[in-house]
Amino acid sequence: TILPRECSDIADVKTAVYDIYPDGVLPAVTVYCVVNETKRWTVIQRRINGCTDFYRGWEAYKEGFGNSSGEYWLGNENIHKIPSHGRHALRVELSDFDNQVRYVEYEMFSICDERDGYQLVVGGYSGNAGDSLIATHNGMKFSTFDRDNDIHSTKNCAEFHGGAWWYRSCYSSNLNGKYLPGRVDYSVSGDKSVVWRYWHGDYYGLKSTKMMIRKY
Repeated sequence: TILPRECSDIADVKTAVYDIYPDGVLPAVTVYCVVNETKRWTVIQRRINGCTDFYRGWEAYKEGFGNSSGEYWLGNENIHKIPSHGRHALRVELSDFDNQVRYVEYEMFSICDERDGYQLVVGGYSGNAGDSLIATHNGMKFSTFDRDNDIHSTKNCAEFHGGAWWYRSCYSSNLNGKYLPGRVDYSVSGDKSVVWRYWHGDYYGLKSTKMMIRKY
């Protein structure tokens, strides 16, 4: 039997939780699959309510954490392995506290392996939330508070902005930031929240985020 590496490999997949095998072998990884029209997506990141702490170190982001039926990060090892078998697209779905929903899609998405710092490769933007990924984050290595791979001359971006991401110096998106609902007061909490700059700016924490990939 050929084991499914991602949601699009599962026959008759529906929007639900499934086991996949990013290596093509055991053990299984549990993920949330989303079926959107005819497209079958594997969710790699999900924020919905702030129940899961996303301010974690390198090893946690490498292996993944959270709960596939709730909030989670699939793990950089898995996120690297899934698109390594051919071209993949990324879709990001966002909502705010007025229940507005926006999305972006990138027709090219992958990350390198750990030796290369899980460097981001992303391109081909479309959508209605503004591109808050390519210009700032493409080509950057992943950073956590305990592994500073950004190029800021003085700041540890992950520590300063309360997250983990492909920071440059520092960000135009921060989807693994602190869950701070809605408009935040910079003087109180800084710009640490779940941000997609070209929709709501740097001082608005989004209600929900979903990052998901599929074969292109």
